[in-house]
Amino acid sequence: MRSIRPLLVATGLVAALALTATACGPSEDKAADKPAAESAGGNGTGGGISADLAETLKKHGVDPEKWKNGEWKNWDKDTWLREAKDFVNPVIDGLWKPERMKSAKDPAKTMAASDFSGDQGVTDPEPAPVKAEPEDLPYHEHAAPVGKVFFDSPEGSMVCSGTVVKDPKNPGRSNLVWTAGHCVHAGSKGGWYRNIVFVPAYNDKGKSAAALENARPEETAPYGAFWADWVTTSGEWIADGGPTGGEGAPYDYSVLHVKPESGTKSLEETVGNALPVNFDAPEISQISAMGAWGYPAAAPYDGLIMHKCIDRPGRLSISPSTPTMYRIGCTMTGGSSGGGWFSEGSDGKLALVSNTSIGPATAGWLAGPHLGRGAQEIFTMMSDKFAGR
Repeated sequence: MRSIRPLLVATGLVAALALTATACGPSEDKAADKPAAESAGGNGTGGGISADLAETLKKHGVDPEKWKNGEWKNWDKDTWLREAKDFVNPVIDGLWKPERMKSAKDPAKTMAASDFSGDQGVTDPEPAPVKAEPEDLPYHEHAAPVGKVFFDSPEGSMVCSGTVVKDPKNPGRSNLVWTAGHCVHAGSKGGWYRNIVFVPAYNDKGKSAAALENARPEETAPYGAFWADWVTTSGEWIADGGPTGGEGAPYDYSVLHVKPESGTKSLEETVGNALPVNFDAPEISQISAMGAWGYPAAAPYDGLIMHKCIDRPGRLSISPSTPTMYRIGCTMTGGSSGGGWFSEGSDGKLALVSNTSIGPATAGWLAGPHLGRGAQEIFTMMSDKFAGR
């Protein structure tokens, strides 16, 4: 039977997401930043394309200048790059304007009851729905590491959620973002999505759609946009991920390395906080509360307002051959995908332990992967790749 006692650590979960570093607020010192140079690989800034990236595109028969001028809209299966080594994401200056961000849709991942026929016999009873609560304003003071991930897919512009996480090889200067695998790669039937950017504290003051009608860029993206110059996800997601998660759902996680569209300051320095990732979380029965943060975009939400849910987690098994997932009651919908799940460790400190992956069409609960050895391996690989830069 589910416990109905108060979630005593809820206050701690909320408080620990607040801005704890001494960073300036949005736009306070951005003018002091100098334009960033082109990165050494994977990505260029200021609309440029690095030599390495241009060579990669050419290797796949893609003209770099044509790509920048709209060739990226070609989703022909022969040019849709899907292998881990083939990720490309050239910066296209001014692509993600406020109106384009506002109109991005959610990549809904829903599963019906029949999809759980592979239950290992360890799935706990379905949790009671927990109503998602709007985050306090401004977001940069209450949930500094949380933001939105925007990307383009064959279906159009899409949106997910993400979290700034600490980078062991760049302490205090992390450029790493945690999100879901399905927010960067289509899984077994497709390849890497395109024009992937992270916008921390999106719509920082929680304005309505009407109030954002003629919004200045800093109103929707107070810290600017950070383009992914490298992305990794699990091999299991690439091989088995599907429109409703599929057997790739327990491996539905991703790490982005990002660079600012303009400026030189790291993401962590810019927003003032980042969360550690815990790859050794205790048994579900030992976790009294877990919090999920994100920007739900499917009805009844519109993707403009950050929300959160806090609940005691249960177990969800979708296949005898895959790991058990976490599940909590939560009414957030698509668009919250990729948003971080946080829990306090034995040291009393908050850490990211999962991310939103799937949920039912009725939007009463969410499920996220358990971050084990495989997740730690891709995280370490990303940290090592950009060590010292």
